[in-house]
Amino acid sequence: MTIDFEKMGGLVPAIIQDAETKNVLMLGFMNKEAYEKTIATKKVTFWSRSRNCLWTKGETSGNYLNLVDIKNDCDNDTLLVKVHPDGPTCHTGTDTCWGEQNEQNPLLFLSFLQDFIERRHEEMPEGSYTTKLFRDGTNKMAQKVGEEALEAVIEACNGTNEKLTYELGDLFYHMLVLLTSKGMRIEDIAQELRKRHDPQWDKQRREAKSKGEME
Repeated sequence: MTIDFEKMGGLVPAIIQDAETKNVLMLGFMNKEAYEKTIATKKVTFWSRSRNCLWTKGETSGNYLNLVDIKNDCDNDTLLVKVHPDGPTCHTGTDTCWGEQNEQNPLLFLSFLQDFIERRHEEMPEGSYTTKLFRDGTNKMAQKVGEEALEAVIEACNGTNEKLTYELGDLFYHMLVLLTSKGMRIEDIAQELRKRHDPQWDKQRREAKSKGEME
């Protein structure tokens, strides 16, 4: 990765983002030495302009920024640094330097869970229930989706919201396993629903159907 440290006199901005929540935590600056130390230690290190020295975030507080990934921008002069933070990021004690809470949108967990399921599909570890589902094949996986859907229907009609949530959790999990086996993502379903949300979607669908019938 080529980084243009010379454009700003040896420094580049480093935007720190939580790899899981996607929230921006802080902005710091790195020189070449700070970048190299970050890569070597997997702990984010900056160049402190006020102290004129290297500064590893968390070296005094214990609130380290554990490196996940670094990307360069299109001009090679700004870094996007994805991390797993240990505790609050700001020296004031807040999660971010803008006083915001670093909370995850619960919906993002569906993508995270499918990432995990995909790793199971690649590694197929022994003793894993997910591995067993993949080995059982598509028919069994589809059958499990149907069974979990029926259990959710039963709880919706005659059960409690707590039990319904539990059964729907089972349904979503088995749906993700089935999607993964087909090389699909939960984002594909979201994109389909987004397409249907377009006011023109139903009109276009009816027009296409009508054209097909005419042909």
